[in-house]
Amino acid sequence: MGSKCCKGGPDEDAVERQRKQKLLVAQLHHRKRVKAAGKIQAWWRGVLVRRTLLVAALRVWMIQCWWRTLVQRRIHQRQQALLRVYVIQEQAVVKLQSCIRMWQCRQCYRQMCNSLRLFQVPESSLAFQTDSFLQVQYAIPSKQPEFHIEILSI
Repeated sequence: MGSKCCKGGPDEDAVERQRKQKLLVAQLHHRKRVKAAGKIQAWWRGVLVRRTLLVAALRVWMIQCWWRTLVQRRIHQRQQALLRVYVIQEQAVVKLQSCIRMWQCRQCYRQMCNSLRLFQVPESSLAFQTDSFLQVQYAIPSKQPEFHIEILSI
């Protein structure tokens, strides 16, 4: 039995060493797998973060485009409103100038008519109509009203 004991011991030690070696290899293999899994998970988290950031950036870009469009539309509407006010004011100025010019023409015409009335004497008050009196006639261009002035000396 003693010989079996001695012989059995090394076999058991060898088996025990092989078992420990297999256990170490399995642990090493497990550590490598855990490390690889950690790397894959880190890569996947990075992908998810980048994807989330990309979606957020696209949403921000869409909001910015919408806002710029809205601002441009408001600016255009303000410009159109200012242009309408300008056109209305210009039309009002032209109308006012036209009215004032017409009023000035009427004033001038009234003054001319009043001055002509001063020179016109009713026919009933004239005692000498065609005797030797000084008669003066002025030629006025056709655009202006024509009138004749007779100066009578009594």
